[in-house]
Amino acid sequence: MLEVNLIGALLCAPRAARLMSTARGGPGGAIVNVPSAAATLGSPHEYVHYAAPKAGVEAMTVGLAKELADQGVRVNAVAPGVVRTGIHAAAGGPDRLQRVVARIPMRRVAEPIDVVSAIAWLLGPEAGYVTGATIRVAGSF
Repeated sequence: MLEVNLIGALLCAPRAARLMSTARGGPGGAIVNVPSAAATLGSPHEYVHYAAPKAGVEAMTVGLAKELADQGVRVNAVAPGVVRTGIHAAAGGPDRLQRVVARIPMRRVAEPIDVVSAIAWLLGPEAGYVTGATIRVAGSF
């Protein structure tokens, strides 16, 4: 969990920032990290080991946003909640979506397009003055 969900982000985001940084001759740009709503919910009794490194990604997002703002690089995050993917079955919980949907205020799980749309917005020019933000795409708050 740590290697993929935190260390991977800690290695990739700074590398991207170096390539984009206007202070280093780059064109500027945007980084969107993908932590999880679990980072602030803790995911007790299910995915605590997953939530902890995702919280690190949120902290990294804020720190890099502050470090890179004057170098033309915006850094934000999209924190999905429960999304209809194969990850739940792969983790041994094929019935998880049905189990947790009642706890989601919107009473549905996210579809991948819900998450992708938020990421695309943050990468685009419409979000040109947004940095250091985490958008929760979780059907809740």
